[in-house]
Amino acid sequence: MNVLMVGSECTPFIKTGGLADVLGSLPQALVEQGHQVRVVLPKYEEMNDEWKDQLTLLHKLNVQIGWRNQYAGVEYLEYDGIPVYFIDNEYYFKRSNLYGYEDEAERFVFFNKAVLEMVRTIEWRPDILHCHDWQTGLIPVFLHTHYQADEALNGMKTVFTIHNLKYQGIFADSVLHDLMDLDEQMMTEDRLEFFGDINFMKGALNYADAITTVSETYAKEIQTPYYGENLDGVLRKQSDRLAGIVNGINTKDYNPLSDESLAFPFRSSLVKKFQNKMWLQEQLQLPVRKDVPMIGIVSRLVEQKGFDLVARVMDELLYHEDIQLVLLGTGEQDYEKMFEWAQVKYPEKVSANIMFNESLSRQVYAASDMFLMPSRFEPCGIGQLIALRYLAAPIVRETGGLVDTVQPFNEQTEEGNGFTFTNYNAHDMLFTIRRALELYHEEDGWKKLVKNMVKTQFPWKHSARRYSEVYESTFQ
Repeated sequence: MNVLMVGSECTPFIKTGGLADVLGSLPQALVEQGHQVRVVLPKYEEMNDEWKDQLTLLHKLNVQIGWRNQYAGVEYLEYDGIPVYFIDNEYYFKRSNLYGYEDEAERFVFFNKAVLEMVRTIEWRPDILHCHDWQTGLIPVFLHTHYQADEALNGMKTVFTIHNLKYQGIFADSVLHDLMDLDEQMMTEDRLEFFGDINFMKGALNYADAITTVSETYAKEIQTPYYGENLDGVLRKQSDRLAGIVNGINTKDYNPLSDESLAFPFRSSLVKKFQNKMWLQEQLQLPVRKDVPMIGIVSRLVEQKGFDLVARVMDELLYHEDIQLVLLGTGEQDYEKMFEWAQVKYPEKVSANIMFNESLSRQVYAASDMFLMPSRFEPCGIGQLIALRYLAAPIVRETGGLVDTVQPFNEQTEEGNGFTFTNYNAHDMLFTIRRALELYHEEDGWKKLVKNMVKTQFPWKHSARRYSEVYESTFQ
């Protein structure tokens, strides 16, 4: 099929989170399944000039946003065999950040309409419009309203993927009239209405031909009140059209054998992994010790990621255990200060790197013996997948994609690739960390766990097959 991926970010052009990794890797895997795939994104000011300089202007369009008639340039380049379109409008996208503006609703109403106007104009005709997260949620809505009778778009199907249900695109109902040119008939539960406001994601859930999210467990969780973010009722109603498909990782990019960021490339050698640990210890001014277990954390420092659990037992863990804890990330100030405090109190045990650096992140994965990810909720998660690839045993809470990708190591059967705990409880997490530390000091047991990690693979081709099945289902 011809598939147009529509999203608000995509590696290598622009990235703030895991959505960009999906749009950067899934298209190539779908091409290998026999599909023709293209991508469309906003043209942000934040994009590197090396990409902007390669763009070719294809079309100049007019997009009606309420009473405004706005310019939309359609620019184009080809990357790694994938055609990529960029919607250009300096008023909406020539800004210092991707998100977080007062006119957020207007920016993405514009983007959704501009994409549909682009599809009407270009010669290539998609069978599937695959929309990702709330920023593209109005495309299925507009196809059933403004463009319902448009022959150029007739017969196209929509697939909507939820990457994180917490972010839905909720705005005042005035947006309906002022920007979307829709009337009060859309303010119902089976359309856009959401506690008196309008909800872009809810519109997509009600109008898309198929819905996916990024792990099987998360697909089940979001149909419950605890995880459903007030959309669980809608999702239960649409459950026959909802599929959970776990993300993969780009195994060519995340390859410790060819990763140029690493001091000592390796595939399965624990000797070279220990060399990476000692190299990083020296770089971070930690005591250089091969024998000390290193726990890595590479994360946004936000509540979702379980850092209130870490806060509860940080002092107990560091006081009693002979470990090193290496953090890389930024986020909420309280969590940043917590790790900075821990580094001051335990300078020989903690390295708190309050920043983000791609090369350093890979070095932390490669050096760490364990990788801590105690999320409150986790739609899929990429950290644990990279950790497995770089042989850092994940310690995770059993939620979302973490359940689907990390199986607890069983010393009797010698099965499993990490360590897990069920309840969102700080001492359950601490008990699990200590269990991992005990196994680490049992050389034979740890080698068996590492062997299982080496065998664990999450290439995109498996996920691409599942998406192919979803595409086919929309035409049945």
